[in-house]
Amino acid sequence: MDKEYLFTSESVTEGHPDKICDQISDAILDEVLMQDKKGRVACETLTTKGLIFVAGEITTDGYVDVPAVAREVLKNIGYTDAAYGFDYQSSAIITSIQEQSPEIAQGVDKGGAGDQGMMFGYAVDETESLMPLPILLAHKLVMRLAYLRKQKSFPYLRPDGKSQVTVLYENGIPKKVTSVVLAAQHNPDISQKKIKDDLTEAVINEIIPAKYRAGDMKVFVNHTGSFVIGGPQADTGVTGRKIIVDTYGGLGGHGGGCFSGKDPSKVDRSASYYSRYIAKNIVAAGLAKKCEFQIAYIIGEVQPVSYMLNFFGTGKVDEGKIIRHIKENLDLSPNGIIKKLDLLRPIYCKTACYGHFGREDSDFTWEKTDLVDFFKELL
Repeated sequence: MDKEYLFTSESVTEGHPDKICDQISDAILDEVLMQDKKGRVACETLTTKGLIFVAGEITTDGYVDVPAVAREVLKNIGYTDAAYGFDYQSSAIITSIQEQSPEIAQGVDKGGAGDQGMMFGYAVDETESLMPLPILLAHKLVMRLAYLRKQKSFPYLRPDGKSQVTVLYENGIPKKVTSVVLAAQHNPDISQKKIKDDLTEAVINEIIPAKYRAGDMKVFVNHTGSFVIGGPQADTGVTGRKIIVDTYGGLGGHGGGCFSGKDPSKVDRSASYYSRYIAKNIVAAGLAKKCEFQIAYIIGEVQPVSYMLNFFGTGKVDEGKIIRHIKENLDLSPNGIIKKLDLLRPIYCKTACYGHFGREDSDFTWEKTDLVDFFKELL
């Protein structure tokens, strides 16, 4: 890559239509796991103006009141006013749920992967959380926006919103933020100047560290001039449409599978978490400054079919040596991953917004660095 380049990542608030769907799907998963740790969930949600449609395959001994769960999610997000064009009380909810296919279940029941596919994990030493700076800042911007809305610091704010951050890199090191984009849904009859002034000071300047705020940093707030109509009234939302927001903001590979609404027997989710766990611990151990780890599975098979490490020229140890160390000592079977990361817990709704990685939360067990000594043995 060129010695100097720009890289951009985006994030969205919990009130964004796609994120509404991710949260509903994961809230349903949480409800199943609270009652039945052996439950199988593959739950998809679609939302549009005045409507939520939930479909999928759920096999459980428990009972989930899907409409009640969906309405509670909407209420917690902040869709509590019919003036927003979408609210938790009046939206229609349709469900179409069936059991998991027995042909899939026969492979999963014996401990095999719930599907084929490849999963990636990524880590880089440019931030304390070992996440890329652009996606980390993009998440923090919309988290701050949502916090101020819920605190009623700016009563004109509504639930929908987006962010985008562009960072200038020199020789692989982030030097400055060149532009920030913030879109914040708002009530009518508020001037765009006030919105920009308020959010530049209380969100952008609060989140973008001073050392990265260049004098020529461009700031774009509600750049079209108005953002009154938002959420499902403006755009259709679907589970799993923000997979780059959910991961590394476009850095590193992505296998294409979404996370939300899937129980951890689905390696799309659990193996992606474990891949991040591996990559983060390798970087934290000092074996490389940047790491991408890929594993792949065959449906019904217990062990991965392939492993791959890429240090992008920053490694201190041969990648093949580390892969052999992983294969000989770590259990990357679906059941092994579930046990190691303690994934049969109702923790998933909170993963559905602001990224699945780089979060400071004890429930995000894949963010632990308890394998550092294991990898340091190879130095």
